[in-house]
Amino acid sequence: MPPPPEIYLDACATAPPAAAVLETMARAHREAWANPSSLHGHGLAAAERLERDRQALAARLGCGGDELVFVSGGSEAIHTALVGSDGPLEPGRVLLSAVEHPASYAAAAALARRGWEVQLLPVDRRGVVDLEDLQRLLTPPTRMVSVLWGQSEVGTLQPIEAIGALCRQAGVRFHVDAVQVVGHRPVDFSRLPVDLLSCAAHKLQGPRGVGALLVRRGVRLEPLIGGAQEGGRRGGTEPAGGADPMASLRDPLLADLRRLEGVRMSGPEPDDPAGRLPHHISLLVDGPEGRPLGGRRLVRELARQGYAVSSGSACASAGGAAGTAGTSAVLLAMGYGPAEAASGLRISLGPWLTAADLAGLPAALELARRRVAEAPG
Repeated sequence: MPPPPEIYLDACATAPPAAAVLETMARAHREAWANPSSLHGHGLAAAERLERDRQALAARLGCGGDELVFVSGGSEAIHTALVGSDGPLEPGRVLLSAVEHPASYAAAAALARRGWEVQLLPVDRRGVVDLEDLQRLLTPPTRMVSVLWGQSEVGTLQPIEAIGALCRQAGVRFHVDAVQVVGHRPVDFSRLPVDLLSCAAHKLQGPRGVGALLVRRGVRLEPLIGGAQEGGRRGGTEPAGGADPMASLRDPLLADLRRLEGVRMSGPEPDDPAGRLPHHISLLVDGPEGRPLGGRRLVRELARQGYAVSSGSACASAGGAAGTAGTSAVLLAMGYGPAEAASGLRISLGPWLTAADLAGLPAALELARRRVAEAPG
């Protein structure tokens, strides 16, 4: 008997493209397919479409069109922010939280090869950066801070305004990875104490291969990909036409899941002042004897029952920030032991879902829990 069709609950990895997005992209490929840098009529039509998209997106994000650089996605935005903005700065110290996306650690490693010192900021049991530790380190040779706004694995929201205010006082450049936040919380770049902000379209039902880096006026960038496009900040033919909330669904589901035996939540509570991504649930699951169960095994068992969930960050699972196979470096940094750090389960929602789609998930998780606990190994 074939498995049931999967209900997709892994929005933090990527979201299915919305029908309106696919229609808009198809129309753009018909009407604005030319190179926007070309001076003939086809190129001018593509350039006009690109700039309309730029201005519309900039208005949504609270920045000027000249502050928005189109890139290929979140990872390129992060690398451009850290490595590209390093050019005008003398090597110094860069601070990152201990719960960043693997792309940020890779960019920091590139800085280390240029002579920078890389230091991680510890987090508490909720995954929140300690502001006193940060303030203590915002002295020379610190020149840059990069912090993940919304943690994809445990849902933690960092206090970006407070961190940014401290960085401003110290004259330190501040980058925010907002890939998981844009589209789920309002973002007004003009009001944030932030110099650089990264985002990606595919986390909010847009196309893969399209992202943006917001760059405060006065912050110089050296392009990672040379060329005249994007104001000389990112080379390559721009994607004309590719640049175009959930707590009420999440909270009842979370309450039902927490009633199950052996199921605990990780990360901040939904009403914690620290804040949590509104579409995000992260759980730790124990067997009947209180032993943590492997998150990956639970994911496979839930897939057999028709639910597509995750055991943590898709990028870490692909070989980024995990330690031993299936062990979450994020949960380890938050103070959990190795067995608990391998038992994480992530459920992330999107507007394609209804309450009816989620109604059977608690029973499916209880069945998955029993089967994994009873299985050998």
